[in-house]
Amino acid sequence: MLGWFQKLMPSQGRFFDQFEAHSRVVVAGSEALSHLFHGHGTLSDHIAEIVRREHEADDVTREVLVDVRRVFVTPFDRSAITDLIGVMDDAIDQMHQTANTIAMYEVTSFEPQMVAMSEAIVEAAQTCAEAIPLLRNLAPNASRLHDLTERLVRIEGKADDMHDAGLRALFGKTKADPMAFIIGREIYSHLERVCDRFEDVANEIQGLVIDHA
Repeated sequence: MLGWFQKLMPSQGRFFDQFEAHSRVVVAGSEALSHLFHGHGTLSDHIAEIVRREHEADDVTREVLVDVRRVFVTPFDRSAITDLIGVMDDAIDQMHQTANTIAMYEVTSFEPQMVAMSEAIVEAAQTCAEAIPLLRNLAPNASRLHDLTERLVRIEGKADDMHDAGLRALFGKTKADPMAFIIGREIYSHLERVCDRFEDVANEIQGLVIDHA
């Protein structure tokens, strides 16, 4: 009876393809975010691109969540699959929130540390995109994955320093304009959360290496 049931169920999923597709979308979203902070092109175009990429990422995430319930054999524990795609999706969701905040307050110029944090986000997204394909063969790639996850942790640490330095500079600059400080602090907070989510991705990948390599 069990054998008959297994034949009816899909034997393998497309999880690795989906992870990689999602990571590419995250990179594209991070690049649009960085272009926004650098003032390249039209602000509204970059915001629209981030929103579009966030919707693409949501589509991939939904596919993963459907497959993890319908596929009989998965490459990792089901909770590990949902946790990994979840934190990856949280990263681009936070990019979307950052863009929404900028649009809401009609911000058109950005502090140097904000720009630097946007560059760190691109670096983190690219590092994630480099790491994700290595999950197909965990054991031989364990050392490289360790290096990449350590890089993600370092990027998050540098972003924390930028965040703190930026807030200090912003406070000194906006003493006569409390609303400008509040808006700037909110943007910094969203940028920091994006970086935090990439550290979460690193933690999930490290967990897979420990469990399966």
